[in-house]
Amino acid sequence: MSAGRAGPQPYVGRFAPSPTGPLHAGSLVAALASWLDARAAGGRWLVRIEDVDLPRCQSGAAERILAQLAACGLAPDEAPLYQSTRGARYQQALDALVAEHLAYPCACTRRDIEAAQAALGLQHERHVERPYPGTCRAGLQGRAPRAWRFNATDYQSNLPPAPAHQAQDAPLLIVNDGIHWCDRRLGPQSQNVATQVGDFVLRRADGLWAYQLAVVVDDADQGVTHVVRGEDLTDNTARQILLQSALGLATPSYLHTPLVRAADGEKLSKQHGAPPMDERDPMAALAAAAHVLGLPPIDAGAGVAAALALWVRAWAGIYNPRRD
Repeated sequence: MSAGRAGPQPYVGRFAPSPTGPLHAGSLVAALASWLDARAAGGRWLVRIEDVDLPRCQSGAAERILAQLAACGLAPDEAPLYQSTRGARYQQALDALVAEHLAYPCACTRRDIEAAQAALGLQHERHVERPYPGTCRAGLQGRAPRAWRFNATDYQSNLPPAPAHQAQDAPLLIVNDGIHWCDRRLGPQSQNVATQVGDFVLRRADGLWAYQLAVVVDDADQGVTHVVRGEDLTDNTARQILLQSALGLATPSYLHTPLVRAADGEKLSKQHGAPPMDERDPMAALAAAAHVLGLPPIDAGAGVAAALALWVRAWAGIYNPRRD
């Protein structure tokens, strides 16, 4: 089975920040790249506020993010969508998966998963996904359900093998040995979701919707054709493609941008104390983001509009989003 589109669709891109704090240098790189990609393609650019994890969201952060984007000349083409208003739609998608026996309740705690891994001789490495061992796939064995998981293992195993005539670096291939896709910047990528991730969470034990389900449903409902986001999210792509396939949804084109790193080599993030972007000096912030993206410097004294126009032309020459 393969996901995709029947013919070219009008370009729709999006920037989807989580309002756990204001924009910083790292998140501005993703915002600028996604805006440039949309403008270079003559398409539409949306902003989605990913506030599905409400306990982590900061009061006023969404408004600050939108103000920072506006100061940088990055205006969305329609009003932002807020994930916190989308619970009924996510439930509808989960119900559809349950009806197809592709989602099941899970009673496992993190400690349970770690114990099951240890019993199988599996070690958990830092920054590496902890594969779910499938404990509840066959039933809860009298335990109370806590979360809901996507049955990636059974779904993937029932997909056909890769055709002998099709290269593994094809733009998109969804087969029983995993997901193969081509990132527009990083090139050919692959992941065996069943063995490297296992059955992943769709609804968390605290009742909140998991990122994987929410982003897949939202991208489809908003007609997103091109996803441009930070390189740290590359690992999520195979899960999202597999879930898109199971739900019968189109798969966007993906481009993952370089990360901005702190002095210790860690990704610059709100959790690591990254300072907020200063919207009083948008040109400095934009110039730094453009440098990370490999875009040309601007003339001294150039305004935001002139800089963005220059970078749109440069971006089109590098990535040519019209050809996707």
